Amino acid sequence: MKSMKQSLNTMNLGAFSVSLAVKNLEASRSFYKKLGFQVFAGDASQNWLILKNGDHAIGLFQGMFEKNILTFNPGWDSSAQKLDVFTDVRDLQRQLKAKGVTLQTEADETSTGPASFMIVDPDGNPILIDQHV
Repeated sequence: MKSMKQSLNTMNLGAFSVSLAVKNLEASRSFYKKLGFQVFAGDASQNWLILKNGDHAIGLFQGMFEKNILTFNPGWDSSAQKLDVFTDVRDLQRQLKAKGVTLQTEADETSTGPASFMIVDPDGNPILIDQHV
């Protein structure tokens, strides 16, 4: 019997989190604390916090954007530590454009280091690819 192998998608988008557009930062922080999330990063005085529960991360952002956003961070592991090897955001952008994905915003492909771009899925959910290294 002949077995068939499927090729796996090798596009590595980096660490994943959900960025939530919240109405009240403190109320949201308190709620997610009850679910076992602890503040990991951010600045409440600037209306944003990153919370973690194990490898799971959520960002709470008050007044910064209208919709919740799926966020990927190339170059970071789940603890926001720099990876030695990763796919640069500009390479990911080129790959997606070659596949016909429409970009809402684009990274400057002539730059290096931190950059980001945004796409939107068929249901209108924003996806941010945000490289900090």
